[in-house]
Amino acid sequence: MAVISGLAMLLLVEPGALAQQDVPQANAKSQASPPPHSVRQKQASRPGQDHAIKQKAANDTTVAQATKTESAKKPHRLILQVNSNEPAMMNLTLNNATNVAQYYRDLGEPVSIEVVTFGPGLHMLRDDTSPVKPRIEVLAMSHPEISFKACGNTQENMRKAENKDINLIPQATVVKSGVVRVIELQEQGWSYVKP
Repeated sequence: MAVISGLAMLLLVEPGALAQQDVPQANAKSQASPPPHSVRQKQASRPGQDHAIKQKAANDTTVAQATKTESAKKPHRLILQVNSNEPAMMNLTLNNATNVAQYYRDLGEPVSIEVVTFGPGLHMLRDDTSPVKPRIEVLAMSHPEISFKACGNTQENMRKAENKDINLIPQATVVKSGVVRVIELQEQGWSYVKP
């Protein structure tokens, strides 16, 4: 915290104020702004200024390293929404999931990806109509950090409309509402992408 507070203090001080803060003011004339060249001369001639510049650079480096370390520790979390029955869109979503998972795996950083389906997008996870079923089977084995959620409301509406049970692929987990699932994950800080 001290490093961040020190940096904040440095950022609040005007550039010229750092060089002039210890200079006593002789009269009202000396309080007027000096020409820019004399400010530069005073700043260059102050022996403590080099130390202040070096300290600010060290603080900046420490803050940057702390930020990088914090982001490396935080798991990356991504929601991919599918609400379309277009095979091209489903394949694009699977491409995105695979690419993101592999990217963070290569960096050695944790990632969680949820593919959330609802509306016509539920066909992606239906056992009888999924055009990407074989691809999901392979993906689930190679990338366990990718999960698949199916909207229970949509499943129930399809059951009523088709007058039959709507079976899902084994990799799918039913949630009450796909839209609510997206909302709740976003409220928890997940990133959201609709391919």
